Amino acid sequence: MGADREGRARRTPGRTVAYAACGVVLLAGCASMPDSGDLRGVESTPRQDTQVRVFAVPPREDASSSEIVSGFLEALTSDDPDYETARKYLTDEAARKWLPRQATTVLADGPGVDVEHLGGREETDSLSYTLTGTKVATVDAQQSYASASGDYSEPMHLTREKKSKQWRIDVPPRGVVMGKSDFQRNYMSVDKYYFATNTQLGTAPHTAAVADPVFVRRNVDPMTQMVRSLLKGPTSWLDPVARSSFPTGTALKNDDTTLTPNDQNRLTVPLNDKAARVGATQCNEMAAQLLFTLQNLTPMVDEVQLEARGRQLCELREDQAEEIAARGSVQRATYLYFLDDKHRLARLAAATNDTDPEPVPGALGEGETQLKSVAVSRDEDMAAGVGLDGKNLYVGALMSGGPLGEPELTSAGPSTEERLTAPSWDAQGDLWVADRDPRNPRLLLLKDGVGDPLVVKTPPDLEGRIESVRVAADGVRIALVVKQGEKSSLLIGRIERTGDGKEAERSAVSVHELRSATPKLEEVTAMSWAGDSRLVVVGREQGGVQTMRYVQVDGSTPEGPAPAALSGVKEITASEDARLPLIGYSEDGIVRLPSGAQWQKVVTDGTAPVYPG
Repeated sequence: MGADREGRARRTPGRTVAYAACGVVLLAGCASMPDSGDLRGVESTPRQDTQVRVFAVPPREDASSSEIVSGFLEALTSDDPDYETARKYLTDEAARKWLPRQATTVLADGPGVDVEHLGGREETDSLSYTLTGTKVATVDAQQSYASASGDYSEPMHLTREKKSKQWRIDVPPRGVVMGKSDFQRNYMSVDKYYFATNTQLGTAPHTAAVADPVFVRRNVDPMTQMVRSLLKGPTSWLDPVARSSFPTGTALKNDDTTLTPNDQNRLTVPLNDKAARVGATQCNEMAAQLLFTLQNLTPMVDEVQLEARGRQLCELREDQAEEIAARGSVQRATYLYFLDDKHRLARLAAATNDTDPEPVPGALGEGETQLKSVAVSRDEDMAAGVGLDGKNLYVGALMSGGPLGEPELTSAGPSTEERLTAPSWDAQGDLWVADRDPRNPRLLLLKDGVGDPLVVKTPPDLEGRIESVRVAADGVRIALVVKQGEKSSLLIGRIERTGDGKEAERSAVSVHELRSATPKLEEVTAMSWAGDSRLVVVGREQGGVQTMRYVQVDGSTPEGPAPAALSGVKEITASEDARLPLIGYSEDGIVRLPSGAQWQKVVTDGTAPVYPG
């Protein structure tokens, strides 16, 4: 069907398609549907290019009950900002009470529709429907995504209004429901940023920024949506370990405010009176949160200006924001580290194509102790390594001349695979490792990498054995690969600290609210943080072959292609800084994946590649 270059609308069965110079604009209409029988829904709008806009049309005069149902469901997938057209399919009372932003339910396919005629009569003024499907995910009122499974069944009731004789929905479904492809077209994941409350970075700036991913409607003024979401504060999962610098109750000045940067890429944000009395330091933190959030959405904002009561509060540029808080995604590592053919720590310059490694200075690179796995602190001053038999954990400075002291930790596990995991350094310079001893499995933390380990409390419902540990650059999230039976899953938890934080006997560290980031994978064999809210994972679906993919911390799949296929992957490492290449250890040795290229061999005889962290 060719485009009409004059912009005229052309009718197709159940849908109006308008053509414009800038692209196709699709107007969702009422698909034909019988009045009785078991109805199976189809995807109301197949996956479209993201530039396509979909708009709903109101119900026609004397529309059948089935047209009302299908028209309403299609209106839910449109780009109507306030669902005003969808409300036209409801009775006046139902339209007032319906809360579309309360929740969005995502189904594998578009919702199926089962109809029941009350009293068994074809001619009736009251009809009950049931929307059915298989749940994939939900997005709550805070715009937070969560994977879901199981059957979806939601009642919906229609009535013929006495005065107008028109069919209308008087009992709509809760929130919004749509199929997966409509959701992918309508919504996109964006990180909003807050500040970690329990992480003190070892380097300036000392404050860590924490990404809080939410889903917004991509064609409904996403910039203003993101600012409103940011002002409301962290999502409930992140809230215990994050803070916002915006005073409680801060909002945009007006409900109808629309935010647009000017031609100098400066965005002016008018706030209500709650923000009118903030000082310069607090205002700069507020502006930094806005810049981090909006730059995650678009490159068109590199300066923000905050206003309240008609006066300027502060203004902040991108380079100034980086002095206020640190994000993992912009902290570039100096070196890539790995174990050489003698099982000693070596390194390569991270941002080059160099393939000529050098031993690291210090006992872990120049000594005789053979290592199985390693981790390097984020400031690249310290390193930790687990011995070849998995029994002992050694920690040493990356400087020449220092001897390797006694092990900081020893596992009593009966075999190599039942001893220590690879270690991981957090943003404060503390070292994490799991002891897989089946008689005493523990998640452990060593303050500053030395001394008596602190046992980290994990959720009581955690079942299985921790096989891998990686702490995010923000210091408040931890990724764990947990094996139970033949299945291994990637779980994301929230790190909470109480007490002094530097004195082991006066502090406590715990992990809370573990949630799966890989609900579709049966077996996770390797993982690494690969962004502020993204990880790269090697795993296998049930009955499938090994694959490599990116996943979000909330279990959603990020947009963009998966990494190029790599056979026989044993280990994977990535930097939160996307400018650095993905590094793998496979049957070909250590390989790198530069942006836009294929896998390239780096070192033939090497294992256990890691970036700092």
